[in-house]
Amino acid sequence: MPPRQQPRRTSRELALLSLSQIKGNDETLEQQDLDNLVLAAIRTLTSEVHDVLETAAAEVTRGNDQLFKYETRATTLESGKAMIKEAIDLTQKAINRLATALDLPETINLSGQYEVRQYALELIGAVHRRRIEIDQKLESVLVDWHLSRLPKIDQDILRIAVAEMLFLDVPQKVAINEAIELAKRYSDEEGYRFINGVLRRFTERLKTVNPS
Repeated sequence: MPPRQQPRRTSRELALLSLSQIKGNDETLEQQDLDNLVLAAIRTLTSEVHDVLETAAAEVTRGNDQLFKYETRATTLESGKAMIKEAIDLTQKAINRLATALDLPETINLSGQYEVRQYALELIGAVHRRRIEIDQKLESVLVDWHLSRLPKIDQDILRIAVAEMLFLDVPQKVAINEAIELAKRYSDEEGYRFINGVLRRFTERLKTVNPS
């Protein structure tokens, strides 16, 4: 990736992970320093790690129960194996989140701190100020679904992309591609495909409302 693009990608990541932790009006947002943003991002990641590991532990327990109590029943045995596999996958996801938390300060340092901070705050501010409008526009393109039912991280990826397209003059293609990259990093395959579909429908809707 060209160096000039890296700070904004890091800003998007930092904004995504900080959105649920950073509160306040425009003035207090402007006063946030990079350390506060990094701390908020790490808190989000560690909270998610905790939740994922709890789910993984529950799956291990359920899987063990299936494996040891019903060894002679093939269907239950396969169910137990599936649960254990799910637990392993979840544990790997948690490990990846921890690695991201550890890498984040170094990534920001290498990307140009001032530029990273400024654009991250722009994104957070845009989402905070226009949250109702952004959510309404997203709801209008969700098919048989509601925004509130999506994982929190997927909701915020969508909000950031829409904020960039509508309020920060980011080209639609760039905003979508960057959202997909975030989703690949922080969601799962189903999540990033869903996000891609929603944003494609959103841009199509924009074309019908504002034809060139």
